[in-house]
Amino acid sequence: MTGDRRRRAPPPEPPASGLLDWSGSSHWDSRPRPCRYCGKPARLRDSKGSPAHKVCAEEVLARRAAEAAEAYENERLH
Repeated sequence: MTGDRRRRAPPPEPPASGLLDWSGSSHWDSRPRPCRYCGKPARLRDSKGSPAHKVCAEEVLARRAAEAAEAYENERLH
């Protein structure tokens, strides 16, 4: 069976700027509103239209992922 193997495509590269890709115009608003996480003015909007800084949203996602992994590990051990 040499030569008949199909190679899988490599996984897509994550956006160079971090976890979230907010480059689309739908994530921008000319009117600053308080970030839902830190309260400072933000012109960016998340996928639901809520004002948020990209960095703040990525920090929350990382924290939630860590908490979920910890909860899974604790459940697995007990």
